[in-house]
Amino acid sequence: MSRIDLSLATVDCAACPIRHRAVCASCEGEDLDRLAAMKSYRTWKAGETIVLEGQALPFVASVVEGCATLTRSLEDGRMQMVGLLMPSDFVGRPGRTAAPYEVTAATKVTLCMFDRRAFERMMTETPHLAGRLLEMSLDELDAARDWMLVLGRKTAREKVATLLAIILRRAPTAARPLRAELPLTREAMAAYLGLTIETVSRQMTALRKDGLIRLDGARGILCEDLAALIAEAGDDGDVPLLT
Repeated sequence: MSRIDLSLATVDCAACPIRHRAVCASCEGEDLDRLAAMKSYRTWKAGETIVLEGQALPFVASVVEGCATLTRSLEDGRMQMVGLLMPSDFVGRPGRTAAPYEVTAATKVTLCMFDRRAFERMMTETPHLAGRLLEMSLDELDAARDWMLVLGRKTAREKVATLLAIILRRAPTAARPLRAELPLTREAMAAYLGLTIETVSRQMTALRKDGLIRLDGARGILCEDLAALIAEAGDDGDVPLLT
């Protein structure tokens, strides 16, 4: 991914790495200028809480870089990870004033943020922006349904392969081999997949020995043949986007 200086308040939208995949993908000209006028950037370090569950949410946002986790709390205080946010994914829901999930930075995360009320007004006046958000929401719903299948029916090997394929499919470049940084620790992967840490580590090792992935440093993962990894995940086509 080409890096831009996200510390600046005025990043040219045309240079944004998620420009054609984010909620603003359908906007051009005056509409894009209007979004640009209401945007601001903020970065969180890995481990920092971006939004608390139930907290007032005065903004909506697109993930520009990094990965964040979505978690829900149970009555007894336990937490369950229910989703990942990756570049171009959308944070918040127009019309909803409180956050339904806790959002935590799994890596360094930068958000392109829009004032929620201003964004809601623009949605009512710009049908194609509302249409783009609806399209993304339906994709998210499909991914959530697919993930129910992953958790309920797939083997441990298929679960790990599915998660790796999801991460690699969002790699910043299509050059081979695909390379991505694992945004989650083995412990977090285990919690997300409903497995033990030991099982996740064994399956990662098995996939590496079988030549489906290669490891590069502490978090790097490489894949020469994404289609083969997807097939190993038990899918004959696509894998869920999983937002």
